[in-house]
Amino acid sequence: MTDVCGQRAAEAVERAVADAARLLRTAADADWDGTRAGGLEWDCRRTAGHLANALIAYAGQLAGRGRHLDAYAPFSLALEDGTDPAGLVDVLETTGTLLALAVRCTPPRARAFHPFPFRSANREGFAAMGVTETLLHTYDIATGLGLEYEPPAELAEFALMRIFPQVRPGPAPWPTLLWATGRGNLPGREPVTDWRWSNNLVLPAGRLTLEGVTPAAAADLAAGGDGGFDWVEGGPYEGTREAAAMTWKAYETGVHRPEFGLFVLVRREDDRAVGGMGFHTAPDEEGRTEIGYDLAASARGRGYATEALRALSGWALTRTDVRSLFATVERANVPSQRVVTRAGFRRVEAEEAEGELFAYELRD
Repeated sequence: MTDVCGQRAAEAVERAVADAARLLRTAADADWDGTRAGGLEWDCRRTAGHLANALIAYAGQLAGRGRHLDAYAPFSLALEDGTDPAGLVDVLETTGTLLALAVRCTPPRARAFHPFPFRSANREGFAAMGVTETLLHTYDIATGLGLEYEPPAELAEFALMRIFPQVRPGPAPWPTLLWATGRGNLPGREPVTDWRWSNNLVLPAGRLTLEGVTPAAAADLAAGGDGGFDWVEGGPYEGTREAAAMTWKAYETGVHRPEFGLFVLVRREDDRAVGGMGFHTAPDEEGRTEIGYDLAASARGRGYATEALRALSGWALTRTDVRSLFATVERANVPSQRVVTRAGFRRVEAEEAEGELFAYELRD
């Protein structure tokens, strides 16, 4: 499979850093030590140092190849005394290059520690965080130094669609990213005073891993792509593409809650995707939500759906906002009825299950 996602993510980092360096070099003679960086408490020098540290830290996490799953790798960047602004820009270019190289060399399914919000991120997540740090802190420094800065819209969109899944798209990506990070206003939206980006949720499920689908991956799946996954023969199945379209619509309308979206079922032994599973909506006021799934035909009959359903149901029912899970199965689909039964669901009467459907429920 051609590694389009890894290449695209690395190129986004490279472009963001190159654009930032080109602009900041024009102010290499300015007073970075005595000038506050936009709305931050830091001066421009400290902001640039923070950015370089973030880029090298993300590269280090990816280069660790899974050795750093519980904390950041124990190192940081130290600038030599007397480093001038031109030298700071050199460091930014160097650390950005290292992150881009790490993104290119990291396998698609590899993950490393990052605290927000589910304590890990993959290469696209780290690339998107690196792009976001670069765009925002270049903006902060440029604002302090009196420079005009507006990055390419596609870079802001790259970040929004991967680590801001809860943010409804605005009229343009860059003003939306500024608003989402407390740096600007959008008509009709309350100012943001506290924010966090959100890497996708990943859950272990026996022989599988359930990987939360980002809006970027959902858009690709809905359009007929692979979503960045290496699928077994016959995948992704029609139901997964339909669920991806639902995820994308929820994102576009601002009601997407990423932990209650679509998950792709990835087989641990070979990192190949075998199916999809997820929630139709976030829990309602009674704590009830519906769950659905499908598998590629070539992966059926091996117990994958049961393992995944047990894991996702177990995770959901540990939450305080979930009281019950609901599923409908076609009356003629006996294998799927066995899946939900083995996962602990019991048949119930429900208005949603009429005609050719059976209804099943699992409660906390």
